[in-house]
Amino acid sequence: MTALTLAAPPQAISPRRFASEVWLLVGRGFRMLPRVPERLLDVTLQPIVFTLLFLYVFGSALHITDPAGHPIRYQDYLLPGLIGQQLVFGLIGTGTATANDFASGVVDRFRSLPVHRLAILTAQVVGQVLEQVLGLVIVVAIGLLCGWRPTFGPGGLLELVGLVLLGLVAFTWFGVLIGMVFRSSDAVQGVGFSLVFPLSFLAGTFVPISGMALVPRVIGEWDPIAALVATVRKVCQGTPSSGSWMLEHPEVSMVGWCVLIIAVCVPLALRRFSRS
Repeated sequence: MTALTLAAPPQAISPRRFASEVWLLVGRGFRMLPRVPERLLDVTLQPIVFTLLFLYVFGSALHITDPAGHPIRYQDYLLPGLIGQQLVFGLIGTGTATANDFASGVVDRFRSLPVHRLAILTAQVVGQVLEQVLGLVIVVAIGLLCGWRPTFGPGGLLELVGLVLLGLVAFTWFGVLIGMVFRSSDAVQGVGFSLVFPLSFLAGTFVPISGMALVPRVIGEWDPIAALVATVRKVCQGTPSSGSWMLEHPEVSMVGWCVLIIAVCVPLALRRFSRS
């Protein structure tokens, strides 16, 4: 059994076979959902609670203005921020699912099959991205029902979809790497929340960065999540950001961060997978 587990799959693979392997592995993940529907709680129930909680608690006490001093409805400020935050929060669910797969021995069984190692990890990413898309759709639907009114046209919608997919892919790969490093769902959730939750608050998701004290303001102005939030807010509402070069050029900053994360996490995940 050990020999089968450590046997390396063939490295040369055609794109058609690679796509077929990924599709089969993604299908295996979705076939498991009826047996463990609670796996979707982080992309269904959690976004609803977050949206309603912050909208009606913070929104009743805050008065937001843009850098020019024009008032902004809190729905139009919050919902783009929640979309940007949701991209990053997906890494926690991804890391937990990856850690569970390694702990349960599922990955070892995959190793015994003639499946390319990249197909195994890519299927994990694709499946998690599809689940995160469900969460984003719920956030958007709840936001529209609560009065959010984005102002983009067809071109802005296409830009938003492209940037959101890029962000999902980048942070999902980050989550896969975290799940492979810690190998425990409890550890992944602890590390993930400890890292993401403070950064999401400092990123201007719920309140403007400009009103923060010096130290959190400086951190927030160079927070990677702030680039995502500022990008979504600019595309959806046309609201500019200021305070640092990154916030003044959010689209470039977001693409740069996402490309950097993918460039670092993909080879590290493959290397970790080979050594596991």
